[in-house]
Amino acid sequence: MSKPSTNFNLLVIVMSDLSRHLFLLALFFCVIASALAVIISSHENRQLVITQEQLVKQKDALDIEWRHLIIEQSALTEHNRIERAMSEKLGMKRPTREDEVLLRVK
Repeated sequence: MSKPSTNFNLLVIVMSDLSRHLFLLALFFCVIASALAVIISSHENRQLVITQEQLVKQKDALDIEWRHLIIEQSALTEHNRIERAMSEKLGMKRPTREDEVLLRVK
């Protein structure tokens, strides 16, 4: 007995099977597209979180610098320091009662 020859054209079988299941094929591509969209959105989300963390660090550094500047400003505007500079550099002093002159305008 001889075996019957069975030559199958694989391409024809695959194409006919795909044409019968177009809905499943469309669902497969939708699942792949959805997976790619999730990957892309996750990557963008991570990049935005990294940027946000960098901006928060920059904000904190600026806040610290601002506080230091406020402290420096308050130290530079103390009355004792200004009075000392007036008397030492300009030779000024507070007027006494004898130094005051009253003017009357008629």
